[in-house]
Amino acid sequence: MTKKEVGHNFLARLGKKRLRPGGITATNWLIEQGQFSKDSHVLEVACNMCTTSIELVQTYGCSIEGVDRDPKALEKERANIHEAGLDELVHVQQANAMKLPFPDDSFDIIINEAKIKAIKEYLRVLKPGGRLLTHDVSFTEERMGEQLASLRQTINANVEPLHVADWQKLFEEQGFSSVKLNYGKMTLMSIPGMIKDEGFWGTLRITYRGLRKENRQ
Repeated sequence: MTKKEVGHNFLARLGKKRLRPGGITATNWLIEQGQFSKDSHVLEVACNMCTTSIELVQTYGCSIEGVDRDPKALEKERANIHEAGLDELVHVQQANAMKLPFPDDSFDIIINEAKIKAIKEYLRVLKPGGRLLTHDVSFTEERMGEQLASLRQTINANVEPLHVADWQKLFEEQGFSSVKLNYGKMTLMSIPGMIKDEGFWGTLRITYRGLRKENRQ
């Protein structure tokens, strides 16, 4: 039996560059909250293709450390960083979000998906007054057990979405202040969302690759 591929790895292999559930719309909203500058020292957790890190450095001139658990993803990230000519400002390494290889109070900003069990670790490496820009799946209605089970099966990942109100409570209980939330539809796999994230021709390429025999499982 062949092991099923995790959803975001599959999409990255097809050529998708935007892998956060809310796509570029959600990522842009997060960045607007970050108050980035050239002096910002930033950590991106699970940086995937390093698309966001590269764009942040190109826009603000900040320095970024990235961590990812997947060695294959790291190879692609380093290639993308080098191609962009940003080797001196963006560094990536293999690490687990649960045990980040950085001292306390290291970063002004962290951007990532919200791994519930890693929130204390994010707080540890943030400087006092630092900002956590986090993006994850949530829901607004009650009794969504069947829908959440279907989501886990579709993306082949044990996601742990919370109700919007529970996300707010969680961050406040962990010691964060001034928690600001925004939510919308999950656009990762919708055609309009993909076109907005990847462009028309990029969406066609991803769809074509996804329809190949070896990818239709």
